[in-house]
Amino acid sequence: MVPAVLVDKLQKNYGSVPAVKEISFKVQPGEIFGLLGPNGAGKTTTIRCICTLAKPDGGNLEVCGISVLDNPKGVRRQIGYVAQEVALDKILTGRELLELQANLYHIPSTQGKQRITELIELLGLVKYAEQKTGTYSGGLRRRLDLAAGLLHQPQVLILDEPSVGLDIESRQVVWDFLRQLQAQGTTILISSHYLEEIDALCDRLIIIDQGKVIAQGTPNELKEQIGGDRLTLRLKEFATVEEAEQATQALKTLPFIQEIITNQAQGNSLNLVVTPEPNSLTQIEKTLAEANFSIFSMTQSRPSLDDVYLAATGKTLMDAELAARGTRDLKSEQKQQMK
Repeated sequence: MVPAVLVDKLQKNYGSVPAVKEISFKVQPGEIFGLLGPNGAGKTTTIRCICTLAKPDGGNLEVCGISVLDNPKGVRRQIGYVAQEVALDKILTGRELLELQANLYHIPSTQGKQRITELIELLGLVKYAEQKTGTYSGGLRRRLDLAAGLLHQPQVLILDEPSVGLDIESRQVVWDFLRQLQAQGTTILISSHYLEEIDALCDRLIIIDQGKVIAQGTPNELKEQIGGDRLTLRLKEFATVEEAEQATQALKTLPFIQEIITNQAQGNSLNLVVTPEPNSLTQIEKTLAEANFSIFSMTQSRPSLDDVYLAATGKTLMDAELAARGTRDLKSEQKQQMK
């Protein structure tokens, strides 16, 4: 079976800065496939290369068996692309904007009007279609942008952060619609930094960090690989590295603890992977007390995709997101000082 999307050792640099470092994955026809990672991980760059909007510095890209580099026009006929930033002409009504988009796709008038009516109904835009898009909420704008990307009935729909800025109701409308599209045979590629979105929608995914693939598989496979329940334990509000290491050595003597990861970004908290057994919490508390430590706080949960990311990088997705945001803010401040 020819993959709907093939990415083989993709590389992309911006000047001397590598944004994507030999990323590889395949998306099968009819699949919802996710790219999960914090902002700045390389997700949008990867998608822009697939969509012919950025030229790779290395690797091979194909959509439905068509080479992105050799036949970009052929690729664009196969894909629908919904970017992270919604760009709508505020003086046009929703219907007028879709009619303009249909003309750009050279869709015959009668067929275009029928397709527009179908999408307006499917995406719950009937009440708003004759209103100017400048009056739309963020959720309505995202739905309209999604309709524009689907007018020409693409084989592959590519979405960059589809839920950014959406309220819960609008997010659910988009999710339900994507499931309907998949049931009709559309292949969907989603980039997101929302764990729940990827977990709820995707058949398979890759996790990207600093331009590299650090894990891939189905959501359940990835969670099962790290096994056990999760315990997040804090010795103090802000423990030292030495205290975390001493506590780790003491806890390693307990046979039901499979792994201990220190999360330095969260006060050197200890993230434990444990095999559930009776009185395990009591044994942990006793062992720490014997090592002259008390428990400041402790939470228990089943494995999540965030645990997969933590196991691979030593930080949570939220930590990575905050670190990336801090780097962007610092660069912005430096640019302002240079002016």
